Amino acid sequence: MITRKRLATGACALLAALSVALLPTGAAADEPAKESPKVELVLDVSGSMRAKDIDGKSRMAAAKQAFNEVLDAVPEEVRLGIRTLGADYPGQDRKRGCKDTRQLYPVGPLDRTEAKTAVATLAPTGWTPIGPALLGAADDLGDDGATKRIVLITDGEDTCAPLDPCQVAREIAAKGIHLVIDTLGLVPDAKTRQQLTCIAEATGGTYTSIHRTEDLSRRVRQLVDRAADPVVTPVATRGTLRCPDAPQLKPGLYTDRESFGEHRWYKVDLLPGQELRASVSVSADRAVNNDYGVLLRAVTLHGREIVRGSEAGDGRTDVVSTGLRYPKPDLDDGPGDAKPAAETVCLQVSNSFSAPPSVKTTPGMPVELTVDVVDGPSSASDVASFGLGRGWWLLGVLVLVGFVAGLVWGWLSRWRFAVWRTH
Repeated sequence: MITRKRLATGACALLAALSVALLPTGAAADEPAKESPKVELVLDVSGSMRAKDIDGKSRMAAAKQAFNEVLDAVPEEVRLGIRTLGADYPGQDRKRGCKDTRQLYPVGPLDRTEAKTAVATLAPTGWTPIGPALLGAADDLGDDGATKRIVLITDGEDTCAPLDPCQVAREIAAKGIHLVIDTLGLVPDAKTRQQLTCIAEATGGTYTSIHRTEDLSRRVRQLVDRAADPVVTPVATRGTLRCPDAPQLKPGLYTDRESFGEHRWYKVDLLPGQELRASVSVSADRAVNNDYGVLLRAVTLHGREIVRGSEAGDGRTDVVSTGLRYPKPDLDDGPGDAKPAAETVCLQVSNSFSAPPSVKTTPGMPVELTVDVVDGPSSASDVASFGLGRGWWLLGVLVLVGFVAGLVWGWLSRWRFAVWRTH
């Protein structure tokens, strides 16, 4: 009996070792460790956050709900901190009110329960010292080589001038510490939008207008995830009205501004055997009419459409996105060692936004364009690779190992049952 148990155990161990051996190996032990990315969420807790105009609840309640959802989804490698502004001093002394910023949770490994408990204690209180809060957040993040990001969430413009927060952002950018500031305006007015846009653009960040809790949660999660991947730092560009004049883009994330109902063009070079993946998001950073859409087209230099992606909105979201994929077939091996010529693909970004007569149409709305060029599928039947990219073979190995293990275990079980019956 002991011999049969050992035989079964040995067979299972052999199959397990085989499956482990076929898995991809991890990073080499001698590779230098990368600095963990850092993010500090800066939350406005001033008195105006009591306003109940986000999904029928106060701005503060919406922010707390979004924070809880974001904290649950923070990647393990991200060191996250939280800073508040206007959370402690309720009086009218401007000098004291403009110093009212503190670190609520230190930048470091995240204890989700502790961070949520700290946020739950906040109540709308005082002033809006955005400039001092940004300076404090920059100090919290330090000046090491890690990727650093500040996400500022506020419902109003700074009340502590002459310390202009836009100038503060420019000074932070001038330090060269690789720190990006993204701003989110809760039900913002025109002055707030202008100030938050200036802060974000000074450091290569983005500005988003927020009118719903789910949009706040989704956008903050996107920005935290972006900090974990430094290759997606946005680069400012400017599309043109014609493809021949368009800027040449390499893989990366780009920001632009597009007027209502405008078409903008960009160019990407694609070699045979490569696949173009592109996506675009347009933010409604001001009041717009319901029923709008965004179109992304890949077109040849001669004007022939290759593929398109589109998405429509009905006024329930502040950001609308779409994307496309275009795999360029590989060339058959020909004579000589001539390098294959790249195809220039024109990307057209269009929108059908419109606005009430009282709303300014300039500057244009924020646009984020993501461009990626990867190795194309090995054959036409493998365009999607079953949704698994180049990892399809791993699934096949695991299925095969599981099938063989099932057969071996079934054979052993039948053998043991037969032995039992004979005895």
